Amino acid sequence: MYQKTFLKNGLRIITVPQKKTQAVTVLVLVGAGSKYETKQLNGISHFLEHMFFKGTKKRPNTLKIAETLDKIGGVYNAFTSKEFTGYWAKVQSKHLDLALDWVSDIFLNSKIEAKELKKEKGVIIEELNMYLDTPIKYIGDLWEKLLYGNQPAGWKTIGEKENIIRFQRKHFLDYLKNHYSALNTIVCVAGNFSQQDILSKIKKYFKKIKTKTPNQKIKVIEKQRSPRLLSHFKKTDQTHLCLGVRGYDLFHPQRYAQEILAIILGGNMSSRLFIKVREKKGLAYYIHSSLELYTDSGYLVTSAGVSHKDVIKVINLIIKEYKNIKDKKISKEELQKAKDYLKGVLTLSLESSDAQASFYTFQELLKGKILTSKEKFRMIDKVTREDVYKTAGDIFQPQKLNLALIGPHRDNKKFKASLKI
Repeated sequence: MYQKTFLKNGLRIITVPQKKTQAVTVLVLVGAGSKYETKQLNGISHFLEHMFFKGTKKRPNTLKIAETLDKIGGVYNAFTSKEFTGYWAKVQSKHLDLALDWVSDIFLNSKIEAKELKKEKGVIIEELNMYLDTPIKYIGDLWEKLLYGNQPAGWKTIGEKENIIRFQRKHFLDYLKNHYSALNTIVCVAGNFSQQDILSKIKKYFKKIKTKTPNQKIKVIEKQRSPRLLSHFKKTDQTHLCLGVRGYDLFHPQRYAQEILAIILGGNMSSRLFIKVREKKGLAYYIHSSLELYTDSGYLVTSAGVSHKDVIKVINLIIKEYKNIKDKKISKEELQKAKDYLKGVLTLSLESSDAQASFYTFQELLKGKILTSKEKFRMIDKVTREDVYKTAGDIFQPQKLNLALIGPHRDNKKFKASLKI
């Protein structure tokens, strides 16, 4: 069972003991991501994540930082999203102190040197180019641009080249001061460790964390009165598309019904869309329905890669399935299969210490409340056929429909004309 502790300085600590593992993970999660940025600072959250691996006083360069955990076969990384940024290390349990020292060192003591900033700009621009050259990745950014437009939720997390080139050391120091604080940070240790002295260790390693009140993000504005289309012209061998609707956020009471809806539509290899579009029609290699649940917005989207000549056909098949699930209640068998799938996936995903750390820490940061897997199972089990029917009827509305495309298409009138439920 996990334990949550609040320190006087506002820092939250979550400990998740697992005796049936030889590993331990240290994860630090901070409530700051690209949704917290201004237009001029778009991309700085992600850039800052890179700079935490460039040197501290104790480990003065990238080599010293990397080889600390490489020497013991540890794994480590960081990530930036719209609403949070995380830094983590996973090691053999006997190396817990080293992992705590390493993560706290890069988190609290990174030098953010001007010379390293200059070099890293090239690295991040190449990372951006990689995403732009990879339609299966870039289509997700295009989709959120279509939904949210010119506000933080609609900007790329990695930022734009102009900003990346323009950033100076002062921008990073100001961002750190305004967004990284004990008040929006959680330290989690999950895996095989002694519960007896873990709190004193975490307090020791993170005693220098600042306590300034962090800046808050601007709430997402959602406005849509008719179906929307955004097409990006690119000479590709197949068209990549995202077709979906605005949906519920993380706090909505019907979020579990929405999850079941996504699973039934295209969440696995026996889902409606996978069987109809791929197996029966042979029109796509990948087709998948998924959810995004942000704290203040959300959506359900189906992604696919199809032949240029079959785009309209696939769009029509997806929309037809949206309409079918909106107009007719799912069967008891479909409902139970989706519930069992969700519970099985969650159970299997929590086998490792890093997954345990993410499971508890993300909930605490985003919702301020943690549900155990068993508690989540109870929420899933409460969902009825009527709940799914009402949810489908609510979100599958013409004015909520959106389509993003990447491919060699000049005339998009035919695509927009197909957006009818």
